[in-house]
Amino acid sequence: MRNIALRLSYDGTNYHGWQTQRDDVTVQETLEQAVAKIVKHPVHITGCGRTDAGVHALRYCANFRTDGTIPIERVPLAVNSRLPEDIAVSAAVEAPEDFNAIGSCIQKEYIYRIHNSRLRDPFLDRGACFYPQPLDIGRMAAAAAAFVGTHDFAAVRSLGTETKTTVRTVHWCRAEREGDNITVSVCANGFLYNMVRAIVGTLVYASYGKLDPADIPALLEAGDRRLTGPTMPPQGLYMHRVWYDGAVGRMMTDAALDIS
Repeated sequence: MRNIALRLSYDGTNYHGWQTQRDDVTVQETLEQAVAKIVKHPVHITGCGRTDAGVHALRYCANFRTDGTIPIERVPLAVNSRLPEDIAVSAAVEAPEDFNAIGSCIQKEYIYRIHNSRLRDPFLDRGACFYPQPLDIGRMAAAAAAFVGTHDFAAVRSLGTETKTTVRTVHWCRAEREGDNITVSVCANGFLYNMVRAIVGTLVYASYGKLDPADIPALLEAGDRRLTGPTMPPQGLYMHRVWYDGAVGRMMTDAALDIS
């Protein structure tokens, strides 16, 4: 049985997140249906994370098992011919037998995009959070740095998925501005439900002086979601990069395939 890993991207606007739902259209279900037509049997596709409704992916990894004989180099084009225009497979590779897109993941990076302008841009409506009030990028960057390290992140999670622990390690958290566009980048060994969107909301609060960047370590220590910033809208959030060892890792970091 072959274990095939895919690199894909998607605009999550029309989907109720990654994971298959009983009554809603999802990315996983749509991809499974397309792959099944290629390999001629039902498949279960494991994704590298559960993106929520309206959230996007610039790089996403998923794997499935098949006894089909389609050459690996033909997989992306074949699957794309059965997919809608808002999902695209950009590469495929034969993965080790024990590879699992979520279990084998070393770390992930999400980015959050804010269009910080008085005037709305219709071309960014589906792919960025429109925020017309001025934001102080200096205060946001200082607040972002306070999230780096190993902490209990219960203060920036929403109730939803249950986990054994709310402790995670954030490798970097950055806020940068280019013109009217602000990008927040967060890389960690794992994420809690709505963690990035809550972190960004906390940075926005810091921009307004509703909290001080120096207060963030104490807020994390308190673990009270009510003390941190709001959960930002989903359309600004993207899974950006995913790291693995071996052939899958090389596929996911191939500069020739870069779409970000």
